[in-house]
Amino acid sequence: MTGAPFISSFPTIRNARAKFPTTKKPTMKTTSLPAAQILLCTLLLLAAYTPARAEDIPQYRDLFNGKDLTGWVNVNTAPDTWTVRDGMLICKGLPIGVMRTDRQYENFILHIEWRHMVAGGNSGVFIWSEGTVRPGGGRLPKGLEVQMLELEWPKLNPEKDGTPRPIAYVHGELFGANGLKTTPDNPRGTRSKSLENRCLGKGQWNTYDVVCVDGVVKLSVNGKFVNGVSQASIKKGYLCLESEGAEIHFRNIKLMELPPGITSPEQTAPVVPE
Repeated sequence: MTGAPFISSFPTIRNARAKFPTTKKPTMKTTSLPAAQILLCTLLLLAAYTPARAEDIPQYRDLFNGKDLTGWVNVNTAPDTWTVRDGMLICKGLPIGVMRTDRQYENFILHIEWRHMVAGGNSGVFIWSEGTVRPGGGRLPKGLEVQMLELEWPKLNPEKDGTPRPIAYVHGELFGANGLKTTPDNPRGTRSKSLENRCLGKGQWNTYDVVCVDGVVKLSVNGKFVNGVSQASIKKGYLCLESEGAEIHFRNIKLMELPPGITSPEQTAPVVPE
C-alpha cells in the first residue's frame, strides 16, 4: 500500500494535512566571528578549566626532618633533653619543659607518631601555644594540650584517697592549659575526654592526626576521630612538644598548612622575636 492512498482512507488526517500545508523553512543568516574573538573565547575557556598548580594544593611537609632539630627552638629544657637517633626525635623527659616550632601556625592538620618508653610516662603536644613560659606559670606554656600518657599513668598517679584516676586521662584528652579556654565536645570538667580508649601502651607506637581550624580541634587516635574541642580563645600560635619526666619518642611529625581565617590579634599568641 502506498502512503497517499493509506492517508486518504482517513478523512481526518487528510483534512489536517490540507489545513497545515508544508511551508518552506526560513534560512538562517550566518556570520563568522573574527579570529581574535575566537582566540579570546578559547583562552577564557582554557583558563576556567586549568587545573590547580601542585604548589597551590595543600600538602604535608616535615616538621621534623629525621636528622636534626632544624625548625625547633628549645624553650626551657636542657641542651641534651632532645636528641635525634635512627630517624626518631628522642625526649629524655628532664627537665620538665617544652621545645617549640620556629614559627606560628593557624589552620592545619598535624600528623604525629609517639611512643612512651616508661610505664606511666607523661607528655603531650601543645597547639596554638605561646612561645615562652610565663613567670609564675610553671614549666609549661599557655596553649591547647593534646595529652599523651602511657596507659599505666592513672594507676601510678592515683587520687589523694588512693582511687585510680579516670582511664580517659590516657586516651587523648584535650584541654586548655594556663589560661587558654575551650568548649569541650565530651566534657570531663573543663577537659574533653575521648569517646573510645584507643591508645597503646609502653613501647608501642601511637598515631595522632589533629585537625585544627578556626578554634576547633578534632583528634583522631590510631585511625579514628574520638575527641574534640571548639571555641578556643587562641587560634594561632606555636606548636610545642612536652618533656615531662619520662622518655618518649616521636617520629613522622608532619603538618599540612591550610588557608588562613579571620583571627584577631587577641586570638593570636604573642610572636617571640628571633
